[in-house]
Amino acid sequence: MSEASDPIFARIAARYDLINRVLSLGQERRWRSLGIDMLSPGTVLDLGCGTGATDFAGRTVVGLDPVIEMLVLSPVRDRVVGVGEALPFRDGAVDGVFSGFVFRNLTSIPETLEEIERVLRPGAAAVVVDLARPRNVLLRFVHRIGTAVILPLVGLVFARAPKEYWYLHRSLDSLPPPEQFFQGHTLIPERIWRMGLFGFVYGVRLRKPAS
Repeated sequence: MSEASDPIFARIAARYDLINRVLSLGQERRWRSLGIDMLSPGTVLDLGCGTGATDFAGRTVVGLDPVIEMLVLSPVRDRVVGVGEALPFRDGAVDGVFSGFVFRNLTSIPETLEEIERVLRPGAAAVVVDLARPRNVLLRFVHRIGTAVILPLVGLVFARAPKEYWYLHRSLDSLPPPEQFFQGHTLIPERIWRMGLFGFVYGVRLRKPAS
């Protein structure tokens, strides 16, 4: 999905879930589950599934990720090596799409949104959960300082990869706020919400028109 981030995730694959739990103070799975609850039953594409740690509450899951080192750790039965910009599925193939902590690392978000819309059945929804800077100017400044220090430190302690986590710090400034970014696409943003300390985690539910 991104020539910059894929080698990073390949190197930290074995410790990826542990580091996420540490950085989120154990809240990452809860943030994911809030998004999953907004999806319909049926077949769900986990876009950028990584190690497959997401619980889809009995739904049929197809996991897709470009990083083989992450994908081989996934317990999901149906796994596909691929990228969001060129999904290897037919039109209308899935009842929902979920993407957790992936979007800011994509090579082309517009192309990925087009592909998500294509593979969704009419009327179905996609949910994106990811990180962003807080909306408040002062909190955004504090958060930027914090991630510049904490992310490389955690990367050093848990994965001996401080440079890789410095990249993740910079990726938080790569996109506009989600309240702006997901407007103006044919996928309709039905709900956008914030979670976590300072509201630095967001979720968005996008619906494909029924016709």
